Amino acid sequence: MHPTPAPLPPPPPAPATSPLSSPTEVPYGKRDFGTYALENWPRLVVTARLLTGDASTAEELVRRTLVRVYARWRRVPRDDVDFYVRRCLVRHHLRRLRGRRAARQRVVLVLRHWEGRPEAEIAQLLGTSAGAVRYIAKRGMKAAGCDARRLREVYALAAEDLVPSPAPLDAVQSGGRVRRRHRRVLVAAGCAALLAPVAFFAAGPLRGTGSAGGSGAAQFATPGQVRVVAPGERVRAAAGVQLWLTADGKHWSTPEMGGQFRALDGGAAGRPGVSGQAQLVKDTYFLSGLYYGVRGDPGRVEVRIGGRTVIATVLTLAGSPGWGVWYVSTPLAGRDIKALWGEGAQGITVYDASGGAVARLAAGGLEMWGVVEPRT
Repeated sequence: MHPTPAPLPPPPPAPATSPLSSPTEVPYGKRDFGTYALENWPRLVVTARLLTGDASTAEELVRRTLVRVYARWRRVPRDDVDFYVRRCLVRHHLRRLRGRRAARQRVVLVLRHWEGRPEAEIAQLLGTSAGAVRYIAKRGMKAAGCDARRLREVYALAAEDLVPSPAPLDAVQSGGRVRRRHRRVLVAAGCAALLAPVAFFAAGPLRGTGSAGGSGAAQFATPGQVRVVAPGERVRAAAGVQLWLTADGKHWSTPEMGGQFRALDGGAAGRPGVSGQAQLVKDTYFLSGLYYGVRGDPGRVEVRIGGRTVIATVLTLAGSPGWGVWYVSTPLAGRDIKALWGEGAQGITVYDASGGAVARLAAGGLEMWGVVEPRT
């Protein structure tokens, strides 16, 4: 879950009969999409109205957002539904306007001064840093020509004048089902295209894997990428392996070992460093670890093993926290990970954005989790 918003004077309340005031978030557990959409449609339309400046455009924005959410509903973490929906709405709005500066300023002001979101959460929603959010907010307030209290009054008046139409639940669910079918077709086509040259790619024993989708997505990303994720966002790191980050460290789950956790142990505030562990998952070794104490996001993480160097995939939280997770996987190829790790100058190196090496882990520092002899 996300941090509690910083204290702010509340916006003037909407009429007692209207559900349009600043949101009250409820963990939805196993409650279905229809319940969520019907209860939150008025609130989402108000936020969209403040973002777009037009009631009809606002309803269309919320409808499209809910269609996208319904298509992925089974993969949305139930304790983080509101964050996922809000992020989808904001990013779809900015894409529609091609991310213009005035639109970003308006998004930050609405989230900060109407919804009362903290800078850290707004940074996660926009995929940027808290410092960038402060700068955008400052420029936005200057452009608005009023203080925060007056801005909240303007938002409240706009909310009072808005009467949303009934939530188009049937149309949303129908559109979501169509979008889900289209995605399955595209995924199937993509898998077919990837499997065709599989013999060529099989020659390389090392690979970095990750997720390119939104919260809970199970698609693989390009090896070696640095991806910014939201707290609790599940990433499919390898077959049967999920990773997710929270403010206090790394979580992962595999078929052999579920619900594992590695805390930062204060490392992010101290000297730069990197940890590593290897775990046998079916016939593949999954190598992962934490890097910490790095200014900003890393440039790359290199893993040297078996006489080869591979660029790991990296996950980090929004706002450049200075720590994150790296991971790669390597097939057994008839060899034990201990033998592979013992050959030559093996180890893990973290580089910063300028290309300088900031942290290293020698071969002896790799921990073995659930590692057994290779199956014959």
